[in-house]
Amino acid sequence: MSPIVKKKGEKFTLPSKYLLFILTILCTGMVLLTFNTTVFSGPLSAVAGYVVVPFEEGISAVGSWLSGRSEELASIRVLLTENEALKQKVDELTIENTRLQQDRYELTNLRQLYNLDTQYDEYEKTGARIIAKDSGNWFYSFVINKGAADGIAVDMNVMAGSGLVGRVVAVGPNWAKVKSIIADDSNVSAMVLASSDNLVVSGNLKLYNSGVIEFGQLIDSDNVVVEGDKIVTSNISDKFLPGILIGYVNTINSDANNLTKSGYITPAVDFEHLEEVLVIMEMKQTVEE
Repeated sequence: MSPIVKKKGEKFTLPSKYLLFILTILCTGMVLLTFNTTVFSGPLSAVAGYVVVPFEEGISAVGSWLSGRSEELASIRVLLTENEALKQKVDELTIENTRLQQDRYELTNLRQLYNLDTQYDEYEKTGARIIAKDSGNWFYSFVINKGAADGIAVDMNVMAGSGLVGRVVAVGPNWAKVKSIIADDSNVSAMVLASSDNLVVSGNLKLYNSGVIEFGQLIDSDNVVVEGDKIVTSNISDKFLPGILIGYVNTINSDANNLTKSGYITPAVDFEHLEEVLVIMEMKQTVEE
């Protein structure tokens, strides 16, 4: 091995392998002193007091710190595991809560249909689910999951909620299309239940944005019709069975001819939220015959 030669003008540098060797010897000596401090006395004991004892305290402090960090890491792992389990539980509960809310909503709809069925028990009816609708917020035209194979025919009346929805306008083997009374081209012959005064209820999708539809041609010469009166289908209607609730008088206005009145009706059915309907299996023409 060639000796380390320091050239003139160069700084002395100790190679890393020699520095590591010296540090190893020094650490080994300190360890030996640590185990034998009780054997030595005098100056060596004093050196041990100033050098070895702080070294021991440093190692002890580092060991305690590492032990504390290890315990903290173990606790963090446990907490992370518990957190994942709790997240999974929250997800499961959220799904279950959503399912329960949906079940409750469907139960409410079924109860309404049951009450409606009981209220109009003179007619044979069948339940159907809506499977498609035209664009827009309102159910002014939609398709149900029953058709000719189930006995559904054009012009059969459709109900939901608390009253009249509309009528069947087209039928397929296992589907049928329904047009609601709020559609722009819908007209229903109706009457005020309390006074039997006739009127015509007209659909108006733009107007239904305010939650109402319009009526006209009301002859109320005795001024007995008031806001809140029930409006039902008339016995002179050619498409709708008589006595089915349409809605309630919201506003009454006198027309310019001073002979008739017009105004607005709040429908008995929520045409924004429809899922199931009842189809009356009889038609106006059949009942009349």
